Amino acid sequence: MKAKRKFTVVIERDEEGYYVATVPGLPGCHTQAKNLDTLMKRAREVIALCLEVDRGDLGPLELVGIQQISV
Repeated sequence: MKAKRKFTVVIERDEEGYYVATVPGLPGCHTQAKNLDTLMKRAREVIALCLEVDRGDLGPLELVGIQQISV
């Protein structure tokens, strides 16, 4: 049995009310849903799919923080 890996998932809500999940450690890995339960289910599925693609060395990333800025 493979050891489970942890991934940081950034969750935002768009202007139409959809939740959007992005996985910074896996470029191009994101999904969306109308509610958080569905979003997290889809996030697990899309992470598994992204891991099936050969991405070379995926060293662990540690979340340092998230900041918002206005421009």
